[in-house]
Amino acid sequence: MTPDHEVLVIGAGFSGIGAAIGLRRAGIEDFAVIDEQDDAGGSWHANTYPGIAVDITAFSYSFAFEPFPSWSRAFPPGAELKAYADHCVDKYGLRPRLRFNARVVRAVYDDAEHLWQVFLEDGTAVTARFVICATGWLTKPKAPAIEGLDRFKGDVVHTAAWDHSLELTDRSVGLIGTGASAVQLIPEIAPRVEHLHVYQRTPVWVFPKPDFALPAAVRRLFRAAPWTQRAIRLVTDTATETGFVIAMIHYRRFPFLVQAGEAVSRLYLRSQVKGDRELMSKLVPAYRLGCKRPSFGKGYWRAFTRDNVRLVTEPIEQITETGIRTADGEEQRFDVLVLATGFRTLENLPPFPTHGTGGRELGEFWRTERFQSYEGTSVKGFPNLWFIVGPYSFTGGSWFGMIDYQVTHALRVIGEARRRRATQAVVRPEKHDGSFRRTLRRQPDTVFLHESCRRSNSYYFDERGDAPAVRPASTYEAAWRAGHFDLDDYRYDRLGGQRDATR
Repeated sequence: MTPDHEVLVIGAGFSGIGAAIGLRRAGIEDFAVIDEQDDAGGSWHANTYPGIAVDITAFSYSFAFEPFPSWSRAFPPGAELKAYADHCVDKYGLRPRLRFNARVVRAVYDDAEHLWQVFLEDGTAVTARFVICATGWLTKPKAPAIEGLDRFKGDVVHTAAWDHSLELTDRSVGLIGTGASAVQLIPEIAPRVEHLHVYQRTPVWVFPKPDFALPAAVRRLFRAAPWTQRAIRLVTDTATETGFVIAMIHYRRFPFLVQAGEAVSRLYLRSQVKGDRELMSKLVPAYRLGCKRPSFGKGYWRAFTRDNVRLVTEPIEQITETGIRTADGEEQRFDVLVLATGFRTLENLPPFPTHGTGGRELGEFWRTERFQSYEGTSVKGFPNLWFIVGPYSFTGGSWFGMIDYQVTHALRVIGEARRRRATQAVVRPEKHDGSFRRTLRRQPDTVFLHESCRRSNSYYFDERGDAPAVRPASTYEAAWRAGHFDLDDYRYDRLGGQRDATR
């Protein structure tokens, strides 16, 4: 059977865009990109809540090979990230390869034909020799599991599906959640609502956001001399790696990095709430920096000093028809409930039922055998399949750094399979298991095994206590590994029965 495409990329966010650009640069033209949304951009197309912006500088949050000189700010708003996605799609000629409104419901590997059958919601199927799953983390909104949510008679909106026709001015609003979306949203809506009650389960470490406008003269310089923007990226990448990645993965050796970060955050908190010790005690986390994703905030903590804003730390008992009742029996009435409760992350791996060799389902494998992968991208027993975001793929640095090294890994194997005229490439079980063991051996050195992480309610952790959302390695190490792992860690087979095709 001849597949519809040599390579199918699932997802048209930045991960999928990066994979598609990589394919074109590698000379692979028989590919398609499918996405369940109606346009490219992934999270930056779907998420449009007030105040949305990138939370690391755009110098790092962009493809290294495609600097964008038109950013208006160091931390640009979400609309500019969407514009950057469109820029990349158009510059690299990807639009004819994109198919939207194509939601995958199941993927099945055909052992006899060495290809993937990808079934769509509309009843059709797409076949491909190789599949790159680029569906990302932040795609499936997570509603809180709170009794009564479906009975609330006012307006309900999730930050990931913002309704811009919803009027908040002079209305009473209850907001559930204090993660990254809430940190950006609260300062935007607090000045115009009548009352805002913020329901916090777990506080978050917040840092001052060193945001500033980029003057037109600077943007002209970036266009005339792109190397200047790349030089700035080197600085911001290094700062991110030192301040967050190295601090997290080498916590036992460099605990002072985490302690210094916590001190900076506490000083920032004091400057924002100015002497309100009770409020400070509620906002400062009781877990080490790194257990949960930190945020850069501009006006977040200060918003809680407003007369019309109240922080509520009592657990929510239930949502009623008119508001929220907490465990202490207090009930507040609201016109609007805002759910800033994040996304299904590990629960969304894999993002759809995925059946590999012998019909084994990947979600079942991960649930029973622990989340695991080879170098964060492929899984034994699932040939011709690579994840941009899989177990232990993201180092915690730049998302685009991860895209680059994951795409590099997949393309090296696809290229080797093509060179050997192989129709199947599958990671050898012993190499897969060795990679997973190396990952687990590194865990004790990280902050993730610190006892306080149990109190963080972090999406980094699964029910076993593993932290498969973060790879215990620096971005530079992960990139080196992607470019240098032994290609014979995979087995290459040909249709017709020839196993382990030789070089």
